[in-house]
Amino acid sequence: MKIAIEAQRIFRKNKHGMDFVVLESIRELQQIDQENEYFILVSPGEDHCLTETPNFHIIEIRVPSYPLWEQFGLPHALKKIKPDLLHCTSNTAPLFCNVPLVLTLHDVIFMEQKRGTSSSLYQRLGWHYRRWNVPRILDKCHQVITVSHFEAARISSIMNLPVDKITTVYNGFSNHFRPIGMNEYIQTVNKYCESPNYFFFLGNTDPKKNTLRTLKAYAHYLQQTKGTPNLLLIADLDENAIDTYLQEGNISHIKPHLRYSGYIPNTDLPAIYSGAKAFIYTSLRESFGIPILEAMACGTPVITSNTSAIPEIAGEGAILIDPTNEQAIADEMLRLGQDEAYRLNQVEYGLQRVKNFSWRETAERLLKIYQSIH
Repeated sequence: MKIAIEAQRIFRKNKHGMDFVVLESIRELQQIDQENEYFILVSPGEDHCLTETPNFHIIEIRVPSYPLWEQFGLPHALKKIKPDLLHCTSNTAPLFCNVPLVLTLHDVIFMEQKRGTSSSLYQRLGWHYRRWNVPRILDKCHQVITVSHFEAARISSIMNLPVDKITTVYNGFSNHFRPIGMNEYIQTVNKYCESPNYFFFLGNTDPKKNTLRTLKAYAHYLQQTKGTPNLLLIADLDENAIDTYLQEGNISHIKPHLRYSGYIPNTDLPAIYSGAKAFIYTSLRESFGIPILEAMACGTPVITSNTSAIPEIAGEGAILIDPTNEQAIADEMLRLGQDEAYRLNQVEYGLQRVKNFSWRETAERLLKIYQSIH
């Protein structure tokens, strides 16, 4: 078979969730499949994080914007390659394509009611593009892949798509996420936070990330904790965004306890997770939640939400709270600091839980889907 995989953004320097999903899946496919021929279609970028092998070819398509890249550059490249199938990996696909199409639809959040208006211009444009594109391409898909059973049910319901056309393929986590001792992690941690006593929060301006409530919960924690409080290290938010949230929540007094680094490279995250007293992932809506697995794999307790697909991934033994209840979030921060047996139980639970997920299994499932279509 000749298999084309859309991986448009994997060479960009600051990668995010969907970029890592396709990158890690391709790396595992390179290990397990030497029979089929693959064409990995990418946009040029600074981070050449994937290398060619005899049956894996990287094709760079130089088109300036994502919609033009997908709707014109990608189909043009496919005419030359003439693959047996195309796997589009990031929710959207070309409207006009004569190749059998497999689509990974990570979620249908863009078809749901908006939760707020604080998202960036880039996020809003992406939201509108997906709303325009996805309803038009689903009927053309031979198979739709999604990342949790929760999301499969949402897609079937919202998009009126037969259940047998949707396959759940769980994500994994990278092998470099592992428990790291203080002697190893402290140097990395010092780049972002001068104290080894901190909680770690991945926040951004997308309303579903629940950033304002999480900051309010941390304010409750500061008010109620005894002794020296843990700092709150925040990734993916700059100072201006944080100041806006603090002013909106009338909690500017907590700013001296916050550390905000902006984007943290994936290579530094294992140390950041390992050093954290807890990882706070209080999202309102997720189709999967890879950071949950990354933190657990590093031996870090996770405070996370009881909504959407999160319980399916974190499991029944995880710390699952109502993400709209600020005091409930604060209570878990306090308990993890006061109850060592409870904290150690969560560490052990997480290390066992992550054994259910791997990129190797993801790649094996993808290969079976490709073979079923040919």
